[in-house]
Amino acid sequence: MKVKGDRDMCTGIGNCVVVAPTVFELDKQNKAVVLDPATASKEKLVEAAESCPMEAITVEDDNGEQLYPYR
Repeated sequence: MKVKGDRDMCTGIGNCVVVAPTVFELDKQNKAVVLDPATASKEKLVEAAESCPMEAITVEDDNGEQLYPYR
């Protein structure tokens, strides 16, 4: 799984950290950074991405298929 966060879109609300604290943390600039996507299930990664009101998180499977945001 591949998880990307768009720092320009991130407003530091932190929903992703609440949903998947082993995958995301907020840095000193209050922007979400990706730690280790392998520590969470596909469902949990998508849930964390869905929790972002700014849609700043993209989740792709191992084949590069985008799982979120939905196309």
